[in-house]
Amino acid sequence: MERYTVYNAGSKLLSFDTISDIADAATAEYVLLQLGKAPVRMCKGAVERMCMVADFVQCHLLYTDYYERKEDGTVVKHPTTDYQKGSIRDDFDFGSCILLRSDFVKLYVLRDPQRYKYASFYDLRLFLSRKGEIFHLNEFLYTEDETDTRKSGEKQFDYVNPANRDVQEEMEKVATEHLGKIGGLVNTYVYKSVDFTKGDFPVEASVVIPVYNREQTIADAVKSAMEQETSFSYNVIVVDNYSTDRTGMIIESLRRDVPNGGEKLVHLIPDVQGLGIGGCWNEAINSDLCGRFAVQLDSDDLYSSKNTLQRIVDEFYRQKCAMVVGSYRMCNFALETLPPGLISHTEWTEENGPNNALRINGLGAPRAFFTPVARKIQFPDVSYGEDYAMGLTISRNYRIGRIYDELYLCRRWDGNSDAALSIEKVNANNFYKDKIRSIELLARQGNSFTI
Repeated sequence: MERYTVYNAGSKLLSFDTISDIADAATAEYVLLQLGKAPVRMCKGAVERMCMVADFVQCHLLYTDYYERKEDGTVVKHPTTDYQKGSIRDDFDFGSCILLRSDFVKLYVLRDPQRYKYASFYDLRLFLSRKGEIFHLNEFLYTEDETDTRKSGEKQFDYVNPANRDVQEEMEKVATEHLGKIGGLVNTYVYKSVDFTKGDFPVEASVVIPVYNREQTIADAVKSAMEQETSFSYNVIVVDNYSTDRTGMIIESLRRDVPNGGEKLVHLIPDVQGLGIGGCWNEAINSDLCGRFAVQLDSDDLYSSKNTLQRIVDEFYRQKCAMVVGSYRMCNFALETLPPGLISHTEWTEENGPNNALRINGLGAPRAFFTPVARKIQFPDVSYGEDYAMGLTISRNYRIGRIYDELYLCRRWDGNSDAALSIEKVNANNFYKDKIRSIELLARQGNSFTI
């Protein structure tokens, strides 16, 4: 019996008609589906190996690691990440060659799903994940040409490109349907209320700036926070994570030289070394000096105006929420706009934002938290995804307010921590965020409203 049928789809955004064609063409037990237009060269015996492993593990979808040929002709390894329960983001990297069980592709078509123009492969693989296992074979079994040579810091915002709006709307529908089928939807009509009158705080708001070795940027960030004009009292808490450059000296000089710096600027140094960004946030929110609201500012970024902090606090009271997320503009150090410009996350809706948040890789910035709620949850002590984890947990229980106007300037430079990551680091980041989603899904499925 023929073991596999080869089908070259040529695109990762497959329509239902294409999936239907694949089902019709599948005359063998498996379909080897090639996604993307780049040439692929299978290693000797690779497909037979894939079929044999798929037999052993009884999976419905199998994918592997691969080699990538660069523009200069060099070939490097391109590992992929393990699929998890929470791997429901639509940009999951399976590589270009995927082995599918033919009978389940046919079953998907026969159940007559929505006839998506862009999102049918996404819908298919979520369907397969509900029916059985998606298996990662950690072997390099083919070579493909690199087609996207952009740095990781440029690729990460593709999903907010307005040109992709029609695609994103379909992806959201698929993700929402999947969450409904697995019991992972948040009911946005039964949120807990927040009582802003409870608790004693030294100030109404604290700007929180975790920092490590940012002597080039920390002064600009602190001054941006200190220049805020508000109708309430606030302070700026800089958590200096044992910087080894001049960062600490600069913070102390600002305390001396900036008007009211000695009163308003708090220089916190943790008791222990080696904390992640999340651990630094915990130092700030657990401090007796933290205000009723804790508002984020990264150590290399700026607020867009002197009214940013006032606007955020006003929205807490207006929207009666436990977290507020604003919008930011990508720019260089001259504050000139960089693509994709304003990132406002307008895909967030009051009705479905917390559910769609499991599909995408971030919630936006600046992020601000009602301190009593943040203290109950606590940030995971990591340096990537800590804010996303907090946001997902809050969204399960409380309303998240949104501001779609520009409040924040995200300055891109070679020193940014996510400007140009290796594939191994990108995979590690994606794997951790998928882990966060897995934990959140389990909490939602258990109706965990205990916070």
